[in-house]
Amino acid sequence: MLKKFTKKNKLSIVSSCIITTTLLSACAITPNEAPTELYVFDCGDIEVRDLSIFSPGFNKGVVKQLTNNCYLIKHEKGTLLWDAGLNDSLGPEGVDVWDGAFHLSVKKPLADQLKEIAVKPSDIDYLSVSHFHGDHTGNANMFNQSSLIMQQEEFDAAFGEKPEQFSFDPSSYNTFDKAKVKVISGDYDVFGDGKVVIKRAIGHTPGHQVLFVDLEETGPIVLSGDLYHFTENRTHKRVPSFNFNKEQTLESMDTIESFVTDKKADLWIQHDLEQNESIKHSPEFYQ
Repeated sequence: MLKKFTKKNKLSIVSSCIITTTLLSACAITPNEAPTELYVFDCGDIEVRDLSIFSPGFNKGVVKQLTNNCYLIKHEKGTLLWDAGLNDSLGPEGVDVWDGAFHLSVKKPLADQLKEIAVKPSDIDYLSVSHFHGDHTGNANMFNQSSLIMQQEEFDAAFGEKPEQFSFDPSSYNTFDKAKVKVISGDYDVFGDGKVVIKRAIGHTPGHQVLFVDLEETGPIVLSGDLYHFTENRTHKRVPSFNFNKEQTLESMDTIESFVTDKKADLWIQHDLEQNESIKHSPEFYQ
């Protein structure tokens, strides 16, 4: 028998519909994406005792202090460490290299800086380095469980028969299984949404690359690797004497500068001490 349809029943039905509709609407709402975060780490100090190595014909005998950064990108789909710095074991006393042309030291180990933000090496999904010189691969073996991403030419040089001829130190990355390396040829969108993109910029080494990071609040940033080492060389487009290929370097400079302009991005020069002083470091971060 049907119940008598009363005003009270009508109100109850209406209330139930409102509640049901609200719940269904809530389920249909797509949760906001977690913002991408960028952490900057101090990954060593480099004293250059004759700056003309970086700018042939200029700055003969000039001593200059360079910095050395590493970067952690936290994306909703994973984590990427960009560059692994000088090896933590160098310590604050450091060592002379290249017959005394450089003095390398590490005041604050990368391992300690990661620990400070509760990140373990095993938490890093991807490792990619701008290139395989030792001031960028020093701690690479710490992340040998990560997926290593690199350009084909850099892979051929680093894992080939004579990596030393490119000034690479294979002992800093020799625990990686080269069969599992993600080898790319060109630009590579790490997480598939255009927010973190590795960009081919060869010349400094056979497979040098830079990193584009598009942050929600801070805006777009390009991390230079060694496309330039300090602002003066960017201004004058000077190519270090030890670069693998000068013509490729100049072409890469033009390509990346056009990209920076198109994206209205900031270019962070990885070794530039003066610029670096205006950049906040971990445990602070950018979004």
